[in-house]
Amino acid sequence: MAEQQNNREEQELNHLLKVRREKLSELCESGRDPFQITKYDVTAHSMEVKENYEEMEGKEVSLAGRMMSKRVMGKASFCNLQDLQGNIQSYVARDDIGEEAYKDFKKLDIGDIIGIRGVVFKTKTGEISIHAKSVELLSKSLQILPEKFHGLTNTDMRYRQRYVDLIMNPEVKDTFIKRSQIVKEIRNFLDGRNFMEVETPVLVANAGGANARPFQTHFNALDEDVNLRISLELYLKRLIVGGMERVYEIGRVFRNEGTDTKHNPEFTLLEVYQAFTNYEGMMELTETMFREVARKVLGTLQVEYDGEIIDLEKPFARITMIDAVKQYSGVDFREIHTDEEAKAAAREHNIQFEARHKKGDILNLFFEEYVEDKLVQPTFVTDHPVDISPLSKRKPQDPEYTERFELYITRREFANAYSELNDPIDQRERFLAQEALKAAGDDEACSMDEDFINALMIGMPPTGGLGIGIDRFVMLLTNSYAIRDVLLFPTMKSLDK
Repeated sequence: MAEQQNNREEQELNHLLKVRREKLSELCESGRDPFQITKYDVTAHSMEVKENYEEMEGKEVSLAGRMMSKRVMGKASFCNLQDLQGNIQSYVARDDIGEEAYKDFKKLDIGDIIGIRGVVFKTKTGEISIHAKSVELLSKSLQILPEKFHGLTNTDMRYRQRYVDLIMNPEVKDTFIKRSQIVKEIRNFLDGRNFMEVETPVLVANAGGANARPFQTHFNALDEDVNLRISLELYLKRLIVGGMERVYEIGRVFRNEGTDTKHNPEFTLLEVYQAFTNYEGMMELTETMFREVARKVLGTLQVEYDGEIIDLEKPFARITMIDAVKQYSGVDFREIHTDEEAKAAAREHNIQFEARHKKGDILNLFFEEYVEDKLVQPTFVTDHPVDISPLSKRKPQDPEYTERFELYITRREFANAYSELNDPIDQRERFLAQEALKAAGDDEACSMDEDFINALMIGMPPTGGLGIGIDRFVMLLTNSYAIRDVLLFPTMKSLDK
């Protein structure tokens, strides 16, 4: 029975698609090919008309968009037009647009792109509408939109056909409008603090600045293997060496890893570098920026996310990684002095580790196991071990740890920042340690970057650096659970595989 039903639905769909093609052929044969139209003068949008009805009542306007519904009632009809701002109803009567034009209107299909010129008015039921004087077909839709009441609900198909998702689900369009506003306000904030926006290479010989596996490709002209960048860091710090005291970049980075609700192989990163400050300065900048952007975009600092209210107004909490692990696991790493003692503690608490892991790595594993899922409200986790912070400056009073913080909200990392390591001798030693890890099988370890070492030899001032995942910030401010919900075109497995 189910198979028969599917066959009937497929036959009906094929028939409807055939009818649309036939309508297009008729238009072309009569010299009215809609795909030959190059422009239409739009003077207003739906929301603009509705919000300014008192001023616009009785005035003639021209709107254009997609026809989402049509109700034909003899000599008069109603249709619903969807444009950038929303939806608006139009009243279309034969006596107003002409008999031939009305016949053409009745042949229009749901999904067609049309232009309507008419007068703003209210119907007897009080709905703000357009009394059409003319209706023009601007582009023919040859595909069937998803059924009106069920919409496009298949999650996989929504991501693959985002263009249909945007048509059928208005809240999706709202999310991406907010995304654009968020990025704009980030730029406004940083520009207001005299930062300069710059661009650095995407194709790099050495993909450094983070612990991640890069995508590799081949540069045919030079016969050299190159990588897609995994971070923006090392080139931006070269600019600090060159005397550009405040720089930032918002750009795509690429990490050859799996996908889940928090990760996509390509994502948007903001990195900020400021000379003559440290990680404390970056904390102030981060906290203030989160507040300012939320206030400008949402109009509130009480942000709802996944059923919880995130308070961006209160001062963000601060806790060291050691204290956080002690608080939630009971293990005090101040009492652990060697790698072997750390591994013994890991075994006792069933923490999986690798033979290459050092005390600092294991502290981080404890943090991931016991702490991350407890950090709902904004919390700066500070003073990471040097073993997992190859580009951070050591704490002078405690050189096993670094002047570094990560910002956690809703159990997720949102920012990573530190007082930048500017000692070229120390930096070379740490790169060598990372090279040893790579040789031991760690594909995400950093590689030696001799040119960056040379830049540090020239001299880099004390500097604070910050990285923020734009996508996760957008997730927070749009109450989106998965990263794919805030990426217009997320990475998807090919249907051919």
